[in-house]
Amino acid sequence: MQQLDWIILIGTLLFIVSYGAYKTKGSKNVDDYIKGGSEAKWWTIGLSVMATQASAITFLSTPGQAFHSGMGFVQFYFGLPIAMVVICLVFIPIYHRLKVFTAYEYLETRFDLKTRSLAAILFLIQRGLAAGITIFAPAIILSAVLGWNLTMLNIIIGVLVIIYTVSGGTKAVSVTQKQQMAVIFGGMFVAFYLIVSYLPEDISFVEALKIAGASGKMDILNFSFNFENRYTFWSGIIGGSFLALSYFGTDQSQVQRYLSGKSVKEMQLGLVFNGLLKVPMQFFILLVGVMVFVFYQFNPSPLNFNPAANNAVKNSEYANEYKLLEDKQLEFEKQKYIASLKYGNELMNAELIENIQQINSLDLENRDAAKVLIKKANSSVETNDKDYVFIHFILHNLPRGLIGLLLAVILSAAMSSTASELNALASTTAIDLYKRNVTSEKTEKHYVRASKWFTLLWGLIAISVACVANLFDNLIQLVNIIGSIFYGNVLGIFLLAFFINYVKSNAVFIAALITQIIVIVGWYYDWMPYLWLNLFGCALVMFIAILIQSFTTKKEFA
Repeated sequence: MQQLDWIILIGTLLFIVSYGAYKTKGSKNVDDYIKGGSEAKWWTIGLSVMATQASAITFLSTPGQAFHSGMGFVQFYFGLPIAMVVICLVFIPIYHRLKVFTAYEYLETRFDLKTRSLAAILFLIQRGLAAGITIFAPAIILSAVLGWNLTMLNIIIGVLVIIYTVSGGTKAVSVTQKQQMAVIFGGMFVAFYLIVSYLPEDISFVEALKIAGASGKMDILNFSFNFENRYTFWSGIIGGSFLALSYFGTDQSQVQRYLSGKSVKEMQLGLVFNGLLKVPMQFFILLVGVMVFVFYQFNPSPLNFNPAANNAVKNSEYANEYKLLEDKQLEFEKQKYIASLKYGNELMNAELIENIQQINSLDLENRDAAKVLIKKANSSVETNDKDYVFIHFILHNLPRGLIGLLLAVILSAAMSSTASELNALASTTAIDLYKRNVTSEKTEKHYVRASKWFTLLWGLIAISVACVANLFDNLIQLVNIIGSIFYGNVLGIFLLAFFINYVKSNAVFIAALITQIIVIVGWYYDWMPYLWLNLFGCALVMFIAILIQSFTTKKEFA
């Protein structure tokens, strides 16, 4: 990184932090601090909802996911627009009518305190873990690529977020997220333009898509019912709908974003805006990853994109074997260049497609053999390099200044998502647990102060989780797996509350405890792809609660 990159990176982050703290200082009551004074317009809500979900993991992992597996991951988001419509019609009017600060307040109105507290605790567990991962994700990758200290990076990201989130609460999160989304969108469009411009002169964007298609990267829809396929049309429409319903309808980190709206209409428009823009946005980010794949058909790439993995094996007894694999890769790269250039400049040619696929298959086998050697050299080094692909491209191919901008994109995304999570964790702790279970009635100022202290506490917990976390198969999958373990159960509780009037609190509480244990066991033993856990958990808690209530009612009338 050059001096210009450092100036752009540090300047962007400091502006966002100072602007957020300055614009929103001095919240005097709980409504101001937790709901932002209920003043947000629909575009602020829409961008804030989107920024909360679009963490650094999105901009690091998603291009790497597309680089390795193609565009199929976009199916994960197909259920999101459906969920937005349901939330606008059912959830928002109820939340607004009851004037709740958190989603879980409604559960006490419908059931009782213990059910409200259980749902709040389930949220705190999963979102507390996720907050640590949203800090850890960019930190571990930037530390590996740039040589920065991992623990120090975790602390820096966490502290920057804590400063303005403690200062201004929900309004600070919403204000800063508009700046962060501007940086994110600008940076990603610049990166996409440059990737396409770096392709050979006679390879246009359309021809690049042809090359990606020949390599199987443009296979978007998969209508298979095979559970072995993690991302299919059906898992996206069904499992994705239930995940999105639970996330946007019952997760306080999202609910708090639209509860800050001026009216029901503003909240609904904000969510519709998110529903319309989210799938195209994810499609575009995946397309960036596919274009990076095409770029590396014409340019050399490392055998493994994780620099720590390369260094580990090159400084071991397996260095000579690894060198042989690198030599083979150079040969594959020459073949890829020739085949892709031919295919890009010719009409559909089955023989060329088969040739490209064969070369890529051999290249993949060679990379897998390299991973085996890396594991032999150092079993603790991460060999799965999906999350390193995009950052490698940024650092080795973008001009000065733009490297700083793209790093600012990654860190801005980490900060925006983490800020929402800390804000929601603090609000849930203050309103659903502290205010309702622990203290007697206190002043507004007391609860604002308590919310600030809880924000600081959860910030420190998130930093601690980040400091002890380990890199997973793919970070964007890890966050969604954590959510899927808890979300279905919580969504089922809310659906029982909305639609099944005769089910009472004790039946729901017992069913929720049983369901959570079963879902965790099911995930541990890999009963199904994680997206289906959302539907499974939701259906299971509703079935068990109805069953328990039916037996209880029969006993009462016996």
